Amino acid sequence: MSQQKIRNLTTLVALRNTEVERLQTEMAEKTSVRDRYQKNLERLTSLYTNSGASGNLHPALAGNCGDYKQAVMAMADSHRLDLHMHEADMAVSQQALNAAWARREVMGKVLDKTQKVVNAQQNAKERKQHDELATQLWLRGQK
Repeated sequence: MSQQKIRNLTTLVALRNTEVERLQTEMAEKTSVRDRYQKNLERLTSLYTNSGASGNLHPALAGNCGDYKQAVMAMADSHRLDLHMHEADMAVSQQALNAAWARREVMGKVLDKTQKVVNAQQNAKERKQHDELATQLWLRGQK
């Protein structure tokens, strides 16, 4: 019975490890996406800041330049909003990862405790058998 319990707990710990590894992989992917968002934001910002002043240009070119800057700024704002939403999703995923890690640790401790109890029981059983054999040997020597 106790060996079956240890096998079941070992399986549960392995499942928890798999869950933690899956969530860690998911977090790594999300971190990569966040980094891409940030790099894209930097590029968009440099695009509209480096496009130059539009006041010195011909009115038609100035209008085009202004429209370009507004479009890029709107795209950057949209990108910032997407980044914030992604970071919120990352926070939720991080909480799930922390919870899964805690569950794995708890199951690991339960497994360790159960293994210690089973080992103690087996040691006590072995000591009892050795004591019985020693007693039988001593009794045979007394005859």
